[in-house]
Amino acid sequence: MQSYTIGQAARLLGVSPDTARRWADAGRLTTHRDASGRRLVDGRDLAAFSVELARSDAAEADPPYTSARNAFPGIVTAVKLGDVAAQVEIQAGPHRLVSLLTREAVEELGLEVGMEATARVKSTNVHIDRS
Repeated sequence: MQSYTIGQAARLLGVSPDTARRWADAGRLTTHRDASGRRLVDGRDLAAFSVELARSDAAEADPPYTSARNAFPGIVTAVKLGDVAAQVEIQAGPHRLVSLLTREAVEELGLEVGMEATARVKSTNVHIDRS
């Protein structure tokens, strides 16, 4: 399973590294240390936390005034495989994006929960790029 540094996790969550460190210090964001002592976040833990964070932010804050862009880097929070089709969910900061694509594409990209990926939106289609 992929792990992320505090800085990488912060970028995927759309916050500063200091905020991510404070969340980790408070026990809100689960971390562990690698052999060199760096604090890491497990990909699955980060995926679950990003969904929780987005839900709490949506309940607490007014929607931000922003101009949407077409690339949404984030973390895969769900992968549902069918016989032919698949559904992939990405949490990109406060944005939850869902893409329907072929099972073959998901397998070729090796998409798994906790993995970093970018959702690209063109018209009504969402394309997934593995990071």
